[in-house]
Amino acid sequence: MAVSRARRINVPLSRVARLCAAMLFVLLAHVTLVQAFGSYELNADRRNERPLISRYGHPRGDILTYDGTPIATSRPNGAGPYRFRRVYKAGEQYAAVTGHVSLHRSTGIEQAQEAVLSGEDPKVKVRSLVRDGHVEGADVRLTISDRAQWAAYQSLKTTGIPGAAVAINPATGAILALTSYPAYDPNALATFDRERLAETLRELRHAPSQPLLNRALNQLYPPGATFKLVTAAAALASGEYTPSALVDAPARLQLPGTPTYLQNSGGTACGNARPSLTYAFQVSCNTAFANIGLQLGQDLLRDQAEAFGFNAAHLTIPLATASSRYPLAMDRPQTALSAIGHHENRVTPLMVAMLSAAVANNGVLMRPYLVEEVRLPDGSIINRAGPVPYRTAMSPALARYLAEMMTTVTHAGGTGAGAAIPGVAVAARTATSADVPGLGEHALVTAFAPADAPEVAVGVVLERPGDRANEVAPIARAIIEAVLS
Repeated sequence: MAVSRARRINVPLSRVARLCAAMLFVLLAHVTLVQAFGSYELNADRRNERPLISRYGHPRGDILTYDGTPIATSRPNGAGPYRFRRVYKAGEQYAAVTGHVSLHRSTGIEQAQEAVLSGEDPKVKVRSLVRDGHVEGADVRLTISDRAQWAAYQSLKTTGIPGAAVAINPATGAILALTSYPAYDPNALATFDRERLAETLRELRHAPSQPLLNRALNQLYPPGATFKLVTAAAALASGEYTPSALVDAPARLQLPGTPTYLQNSGGTACGNARPSLTYAFQVSCNTAFANIGLQLGQDLLRDQAEAFGFNAAHLTIPLATASSRYPLAMDRPQTALSAIGHHENRVTPLMVAMLSAAVANNGVLMRPYLVEEVRLPDGSIINRAGPVPYRTAMSPALARYLAEMMTTVTHAGGTGAGAAIPGVAVAARTATSADVPGLGEHALVTAFAPADAPEVAVGVVLERPGDRANEVAPIARAIIEAVLS
């Protein structure tokens, strides 16, 4: 009787025990699911302060120019849950490069090099833990030159015209200057005041001048006459032309199958309507290069454009860049227009600089890059950049021909006299490019110097400068002088 009674009493207890076991299993399963699959979402939730407190609980690595100047660094924040704040020296001048890191977003080098700057990169984490048990971010040293960057930004700012400028070492691909104007101050977005941050972002996003837009890397422009470099290279590579070959250059050229006429600047013939290729390039003769485009055809032009890097996707420096475009299918009138940089041709200011860089480096375009090295707090280097070929745009012989033709643009009464520097042979190609009808044209220049021993290639764009288009070449000159000095 006692045993039977005990069994009856244990039945409810057994049921409760099984229920508790099932609930414990469900709870453990839920915790496992949250930890395994929900952690990323929880960490990304803006209401979760722990990742932010951890992120700002130790100093990020510095971002430095090639000369060693810190342009982004971490400073003690004083009171509050966040121990360190980000500070940007000469913020607007370097904003297109550094970007910014704010409470919930990062851009530029701050984003592209997040792992090493924050210390989360495995190589940084292991070396730091071995050193003193405390993870500190590594420093990122850029290829940017103090003098070149200052010259590029200040020259753009002095004009007051929106635009961008890029300078490249043609022999290595190292980017010496990269700037966009108007710019923003990254310090304004490094605040921990959420309301102030939201208001600042709202103002910047709605500003008509688009200061958050990195025009140097992400804005596309019609290349205008700078594309005549590509057409000239295709003409020389075809074997049908030499620099002294005569080309047809009437005052007006009727586009095939249309009632439309293409005119030269001023509405006159170039030379005696049969100038040399070099002279047509020197005076930027539209009808001559449209005729060349018609003779070569769209396939040869496209092949040459892609040899310079057009239509290439996913170029990172390590910042992402927009792809410069050459149309994939055209009729003959469109081919003629594309040969002079119109129709649907589009370039970034980076590509404008890359055109000259390829010519300057004997036809080999090096892959552009911004990060020179990554250095740990103890001074040891864990990553160092090296020059890497990106494209072979032309043979060395053709590159020399093009360099000579570009030099006539600045030193023989050509259109790029504003880029000339006394005592220095400067090779250049200036341009204006049609924009949306009614909104004017852009002004562009691509150049390199010294022409006989190149050290810098430059691309500059000014947006709709109106009658101040001639101010684009002096910007290139200022950057070249800063590098050569």
